[in-house]
Amino acid sequence: MTKAEKAEQARREVEEKIASFEGNDKVLAEKLHRIVTSTAPGLEPKTWYGMPAYALDGKILCFMQDAKKFGTRYLTFGFNDVAQLDEGTLWPTSFAITALDEQLEEKLAALVAKAVGR
Repeated sequence: MTKAEKAEQARREVEEKIASFEGNDKVLAEKLHRIVTSTAPGLEPKTWYGMPAYALDGKILCFMQDAKKFGTRYLTFGFNDVAQLDEGTLWPTSFAITALDEQLEEKLAALVAKAVGR
């Protein structure tokens, strides 16, 4: 399998995972996927511990976790240590999301852009 075929398969696996989410988590995950892929098209979609994630140079930069699998009341969107989000000595690395409006979508897009160093 070529590198391009592997990348396409990984993208499909992420989209299939998102499609398996239920209710509001599915809607939110679809929006997050759109935000991440349009803001940072160079990130590689992958599944990570069975969840949708996006890698930079082979390392997971950001990820989603649906509420049902983790027994929480919200979907989580998080960043790993390769994300360039450092602000002093304390900064958030994950967010609980129950709804997204245009303003919050813009905020998340800005975080993704900052995380990849733009």
